[in-house]
Amino acid sequence: MQLDPDTHQMTAIVLAGDRTKADSLINHTKAGSKAMIDLDGTPMVRRVLDSLRTSRVVNRIWMAGPEASEVATDAALQQWIDDGEINWSEPGASPSTSAYQAMQGLKAEEAVLLTTADHPLLTPEIVDAFGRQSLADDVDVTVGLAPYALVAEAYPGIRKTVLHFSDGDFCGCNLFAFITPEGRRAAKFWRKIEQERKKPLVVIGLLGWWAVIRYRLGLLSLEEALAKLSKRLGLRMRAVILPYANAAIDVDSIADLMLVQGALQKAELEDA
Repeated sequence: MQLDPDTHQMTAIVLAGDRTKADSLINHTKAGSKAMIDLDGTPMVRRVLDSLRTSRVVNRIWMAGPEASEVATDAALQQWIDDGEINWSEPGASPSTSAYQAMQGLKAEEAVLLTTADHPLLTPEIVDAFGRQSLADDVDVTVGLAPYALVAEAYPGIRKTVLHFSDGDFCGCNLFAFITPEGRRAAKFWRKIEQERKKPLVVIGLLGWWAVIRYRLGLLSLEEALAKLSKRLGLRMRAVILPYANAAIDVDSIADLMLVQGALQKAELEDA
């Protein structure tokens, strides 16, 4: 059943925990956690939360992580939590565990928009575009993607993981939506795959070897890949193609951090 994107809203979950404190970014910035890395006086996660708070499609926000001691280092963030504007919980052992645990505290009928704390160029416009399209589609799960050509044009020389399909090259956007109660099964599946992430044969086997061969030859389309994954999971999945280069920018390395800092400075000069 399709939901009316003009009247239905979503609960946003922000994954803000750390896989490890030995992260090069944490060591480089001297921050206590990746989510709290300072960007022009604002912790990275607060930039993400600001966009979600301003978005029209999001009506509630749940933040999984960082640890309470880290949250307490930012007065504004702590105040949002104390006032009940942001729901907060300790991070799980992994991103998928954090997402799964957060979803257990939500009503079955709540549509969920999932993103991450390392997405500081996220804007309310991007959130609304992804959320509204996700709600308008008659599916269980959606995943946000941006055309690689768009990202490369905006950020020449950027190093990104690129998904090569016969109908185009795309970058992930750290934006996912679980529209139906059934859709949340994908979060359980994500937990299983994450535990096996060091065994590539397990992941490759999801689509079947023939599909993998066709992907390697550039013969597999995005729609076909999602159709195979949908069948494998027993869910209806669709990609939401976003026309925003910034939707695909996350901070996974020191180079990414420098890129984001440059983008923020450029935007500040243009607004001046």
